[in-house]
Amino acid sequence: MREISGEDIEALAVGAWILGTGGGGSPYHSLLNMRRLYRDGVRVRLMDPQVLADDDDVAVVSNMGAPLVSQERLADSRLAARAVELMQEYLGRRFRGVMSIEIGGNNAIQPLMAAAHLGIPVIDADAMGRAYPEAQMTTFAVGNLAPAPLTSVDPRGNEVVVTRAADWKWMERTSRKVCTEFGSVAATCKAPRTGAEIKRWGVHGTTTKAIRLGRAVMDANRRHDDPIAVILEAERGKRLFAGKVIEVERRTTEGFLRGSAAIEDERRARIRINFQNEWVVVWREKRPLATTPELICVLDSDTGEAIGTEMVRYGQRVTVIVLPAPEIFLTARGLDLVGPRAFGYDIDFRSALAP
Repeated sequence: MREISGEDIEALAVGAWILGTGGGGSPYHSLLNMRRLYRDGVRVRLMDPQVLADDDDVAVVSNMGAPLVSQERLADSRLAARAVELMQEYLGRRFRGVMSIEIGGNNAIQPLMAAAHLGIPVIDADAMGRAYPEAQMTTFAVGNLAPAPLTSVDPRGNEVVVTRAADWKWMERTSRKVCTEFGSVAATCKAPRTGAEIKRWGVHGTTTKAIRLGRAVMDANRRHDDPIAVILEAERGKRLFAGKVIEVERRTTEGFLRGSAAIEDERRARIRINFQNEWVVVWREKRPLATTPELICVLDSDTGEAIGTEMVRYGQRVTVIVLPAPEIFLTARGLDLVGPRAFGYDIDFRSALAP
């Protein structure tokens, strides 16, 4: 267990935005919340998941909805905490710690905001190793763990508890309908996990990983080094394409941000990237160059900072890179849940990182 410093939180916002693969929501508003809380003297601790007792209860939180909407509604740290409190009231017991469902963008900071109010540590793990848009796209679903209960709250005082769900896809459908009625954004506490489940099925060390990656990018910019080269070296990734954004098509439907962006280089070569909250498939003409579950990241070519699907715009100079996926998602069960076919594309996953 160690205290998370203010500098760690700044780095976390940068690193998690990269690992978010275009989704998870911009961390900026949540970062402002944490800066305020730290100025007020609040401190948050980070806990190694291996220290958990097998019967400890862990809250799993996220901000659910369309990233574009989250930019229009300011984040409130008390809302993240309230989703956890509501789950505690339903269960009749307290949590040992809190973790994020995904180490992506804003959602990487959600557990810190909840922990700041609840006085419990943040568990150094998540259930994706990146960001995905749907409830069943987690390591917990790969492990066939229970999908319910779930709590969902909004700023107006509306609170919903989903007590049971037939399976993970029904949990996604049910909670997405609630989220859509809330205005396509809600603070949620997912099904509670035991310490044993976190140790077996969690992706460990991802908060530390995001902090380390963010520090590397910030240091590279201070030294005037190439931050993208630093990212690729740190994460064993591959530079896929660089150019200018020439077209963006974007719409919010059923609680998701969907669309595509086209990028053209100096030789007029062009790629197009489809997204559903996160970047999903990179195409050159009709051939896929990269697909989920590998991490497709669109970065500012100068700073190496991530560009989210809700923030990509015409004229940006960007570099597209691919980073390795957590091994668990490369299994047959993992690919069923998060491979390109899970997003409706009639293509098989082929690694863009293969020699």
